[in-house]
Order: sequence, then structure tokens, then C-alpha cells
Amino acid sequence: MPANSQPASPTQPVAEGITYPPIDDLLQKTDSKYKLVLFAAKRARQINAYYAQLGEGLLEYVGPLVDTHVQEKPLSIALREIDAGLLTCEDAEEGDQRPAAS
Repeated sequence: MPANSQPASPTQPVAEGITYPPIDDLLQKTDSKYKLVLFAAKRARQINAYYAQLGEGLLEYVGPLVDTHVQEKPLSIALREIDAGLLTCEDAEEGDQRPAAS
């Protein structure tokens, strides 16, 4: 073992990166990686805005459509929604900024 590497400790989390949902499954939902990124980012912004407005009593945006975990990031929630088929990626018309809910 090299001198500067340390064995993994059972108390330290191991970084997994983006592994769920698998990127290959997500790419089947859209035409390209670019569309997937834009689609997920827009939905993540909506989820973030929903949580921000929740305390004010305003409900302009739809909240998460899947069960969420504590401290789960909006982008992870959006990717799980796309993978579950709860959202569809459609080409936006001029001025339309929201992903369509199915």
C-alpha cells in the first residue's frame, strides 16, 4: 500500500458519485445528454423554489413527486422523478419554462 493512501474506515462514507438512477436509464427518457441536463436542472429549480415558498404559504410550483430522503438535493429528486416516468421531456415552446408533468 502506498505511504499516502489510507484504508477505508467503516465510519467514513465512500463517495459513489451519480449512480442512482443510472445515467443509461435516464438517457432513454430524452433525445440527448444536453436535453437531460436542461430538463433535470429546470425541475430541480422548481423543487428548490417549492421548498423556499413552502414557509411563505405560496404554492406556485409542484413539490416532489417521489418520496424524498432527509437532506436529499433537488437535482437528485428531479433525476428520480424522470427515471420513474413521472415527468416527460417535451420540446418547449417559446416562453415555456416548465417541464410537463405526466
